[in-house]
Amino acid sequence: MHLLRLSLLTAAFCLLSASAQDHPNVVIIYGDDVGWGDLGCYGATKIPTPHLDKLAAGGLRFTDGHCSAATCTPSRFSMLTGIHGFRHNVRILAPDAPMTIKPGMLTLPELFKKAGYSTAVIGKWHLGIGDGKTPVDWNGEVKPGPLEVGFDYSFLLPSTNDRVPCVYVENHKVLNLDPADPLFVNNKPADFEGTEYPDGRKNPESMTYYKNSHGHNYSVINGIGRIGQMWGGKSALWNDETMGPEFAKQARKYIAGRKDHKEPFFLFWSAADIHVPRAPHPDFKGKSELTYRGDAMVQLDWCAGEIMAALEENGMTDNTIVIFSSDNGPVYDDGYEDGTTVKTSTKEIDRGHDGSGPYRGGKYQIYEGGHRVPLILRWPTKVKPAVSNATINQIDFLASFADMLNIELKNDQAIDSRNHLDALLGKDANGSEILVSEARDLAIRQGEWKYIASGGKKGKNAAKKPIGGELYNLKNDLGEQKNVISEHPERARQLQAMLDQVRTGKGMRTGFKAE
Repeated sequence: MHLLRLSLLTAAFCLLSASAQDHPNVVIIYGDDVGWGDLGCYGATKIPTPHLDKLAAGGLRFTDGHCSAATCTPSRFSMLTGIHGFRHNVRILAPDAPMTIKPGMLTLPELFKKAGYSTAVIGKWHLGIGDGKTPVDWNGEVKPGPLEVGFDYSFLLPSTNDRVPCVYVENHKVLNLDPADPLFVNNKPADFEGTEYPDGRKNPESMTYYKNSHGHNYSVINGIGRIGQMWGGKSALWNDETMGPEFAKQARKYIAGRKDHKEPFFLFWSAADIHVPRAPHPDFKGKSELTYRGDAMVQLDWCAGEIMAALEENGMTDNTIVIFSSDNGPVYDDGYEDGTTVKTSTKEIDRGHDGSGPYRGGKYQIYEGGHRVPLILRWPTKVKPAVSNATINQIDFLASFADMLNIELKNDQAIDSRNHLDALLGKDANGSEILVSEARDLAIRQGEWKYIASGGKKGKNAAKKPIGGELYNLKNDLGEQKNVISEHPERARQLQAMLDQVRTGKGMRTGFKAE
C-alpha cells in the first residue's frame, strides 16, 4: 500500500512537472523603432545595453529575426493575430482610429487563455480603440480594446506617445481623470468648458521641449507638439520623462501579483521607447554616447532589466520564456528635431551609430533594415544559449505557441502563421523558407533570394514582358546594393508569382504552396 501511494505521488509530481514545462510563463518585451544594430550584443558600441546583452547571453540570439512590416501597427497586428496587415488594410493609425483586430479573430492572448493562462498588456497599444460606429467615450468606459480581444488586464498608452490622447488607460478607464475636466479627442462639444492646450500651429513658441517637424504640431502637451487634438483631462496627463519607468513599475507589480497564482501568465510588455518624442528620464540622459535616441535605448534596456529582476525575485526565471524584439527598424529625427540625425552621402545615421547595422534602410522601408530586427529568446530550462541564423518572423509566434500548448488551429485562424517552434527553441537551424514583408510595397524572400514588388507585370503574356521590381541575392549582397533583376528575370517572375499567390490566396499556413 505504501509503495502504491508513493508511486501515485511520483506519477502526480511528474505530471505536474511536465505540465509546468509545457506551460511556461511567457513575457514578450517589445521595443518600438529599435533597429537590428541598436543593442550591444548586435554590435552597438555607443549605446550600453547590459541587461539585454545578458538576456542574449543566457538564451538564443537570432541574426535573422523579422517583424512582418516596416511600421508598427501592421507589425503588432500580425504578431497578435497571425495575419498579414495588408489583408485588412492595416496601416499606421490616427489617434481616434477604431480597433483593427475584429471580433472573432483568434489572438495570441486568446490562445494562451485557451491553455489556462492569465493575460496582460502593459505599454503602447496603437491597434485602435472603439468599434468605429460610435465615438469612444473617454470619460466613461473606453472600449472595445485589449480586454475584448483576449487580455485580462491592460495598462495602456492608447495610441503612441506622439499622438493624443496623452493619458494612460487602465482596463476600461482613463487613469486619474477628473470628471470636472472631461476629455475629448479631435472633436469637442460646442459648450466645452475645460482645459485648452496650445495649438502648435498657431503658437509654435509653446513647443519648448524641442521643435516639431512634419505635422507633430497640434495639441502641445508638456511642451511637446502632438499629432491630433485633445481638450480636457489635465489631471490624467502622462509625464513623458517618467513613462518608461512607469511601464516598468506596472510590469513589476503585475509579475509580483502572479506569484501566488497557480495558472501561468502571458505578458505583452510594449515599450514606447525608442519612439519619438524621445524624452528619457533624467536618470538616463547622457548615458549613451549619442543624444535622446541613444539615451532612450539605455532606458529601455533598464526597463527590460527591471522585468527580468522581477521574474528572478519571484522565483519565475527558470520557467519563463522571455522574448525581446521590435516592431520595425530604426528611424531618427521622425517628427521632432531632437538632434539625432546626421546625414551621410548614402543614408541617415545616428551620429556615427547605424541602428540598422549592416542592412539597408530602416522604418517605413521594405529593405532589410526596415524589418530585420533584434530577436532574443531565453528559456533556461529548455533552451541552450547560442546564436541562431534561423529565419524567424514574429507572425509565426501564434502557430508556434499553439504547437507548444497543443492547441489545434482552425483553417480560418491565424492564416499566415506557421509553426516554427523548433527554430524558436534552437532545435532547427533553418526556420522559415518563405518570408513576406510589407511597407509601401510587398517583398518575398525564399532562401537567399529577395524580390520587392514594384510595377510587376500581370495578365496575358506576363511571362514574356519585362518584370518590374527589385531582386537581391542576400548571400552575396547583404546590404541590398545591387539589383540583379535583369540578370535573373526568371527567378524574379517565380517570386512574383509566389507573392501574387500570397496576396490573393487563403493564407500562408494552409493556402500557400512554395514553388
